[in-house]
Amino acid sequence: MASPTGTSDAPFGRMLTAMVTPFTVDGAVDYDAAQRLAGFLVDEQRNDGLVVSGTTGESPTTSDEEKELLVRAVVEAVGDRAFVIAGVGTYDTAHSVKAAKAAERAGAHGLLAVTPYYSRPPQEGVYRHFAAIADATELPVMLYDIPGRSVIPIARETLIRLAQHPRIVAVKDAKADFHTTSEVMLATDLAFYSGDDAVNLPWLSIGAAGFVSVIGHVAGADLAEMIKRYRQGDVAGAREIHLRLTPVISGIMNQAGGAIMAKAALRLVGQEAGPSRLPLVEATPEQIALLRADLVAGGLKVIGD
Repeated sequence: MASPTGTSDAPFGRMLTAMVTPFTVDGAVDYDAAQRLAGFLVDEQRNDGLVVSGTTGESPTTSDEEKELLVRAVVEAVGDRAFVIAGVGTYDTAHSVKAAKAAERAGAHGLLAVTPYYSRPPQEGVYRHFAAIADATELPVMLYDIPGRSVIPIARETLIRLAQHPRIVAVKDAKADFHTTSEVMLATDLAFYSGDDAVNLPWLSIGAAGFVSVIGHVAGADLAEMIKRYRQGDVAGAREIHLRLTPVISGIMNQAGGAIMAKAALRLVGQEAGPSRLPLVEATPEQIALLRADLVAGGLKVIGD
């Protein structure tokens, strides 16, 4: 199978979505639905890549075996034309290393590794954790910096040290410290991807490679167009898209969390991803009604319009 090709400034492409994991009504991973969803995201929503088993993919509730099978399924469906990035980060370094090796066996094109959460390691521990994951396979690694969930950020000095590893090539950033990021960009060749849809356009302004999006499930084509226009110098056109999508971001990200509302949004545009696993629950009728209104306000076509 042919594999997608990145560039030095965008090693995983530019438009990526952190894909939800479809489940059946009895709670099993629905691998057939995952393949259909992956095809929709790549072929209709213009995604260059998909992150599988990230937080939006409900990775805390899926087993190691399910994660490996899910990567295999998505690679089989779209791996010839889109990057498949496997989320492998946990707060256990040994477990993360094991997951990285399994993802490589399954055919992933890269790894996403989040800062160890809950245990709050010092920066030396953060450094060694990421280095161990990068040493475990031959795959390129995207670090995930999201102190809102992991509590601790990846410090500027740690990012600069990690950038010296030949397989650590990118950062998904959800802390939006643009000054510190600019310092890291000045000192390294790391590619930064926006991990927060609300600030996608500001990220482009300081040189981000692209996005790892949640709203990309239903607005990926619009976000891809935003990136294209910005890179072509049409800043006003990119801003127009950014402003139009503001209610979509609010509807998906500000009600019940990205995974729950992304699945609800998919249903509203005719794509089924099944229920969530506890502790996540289904969106309420009231939340879905608000979401429908936000999607329509953002210019998206929903079922029943």
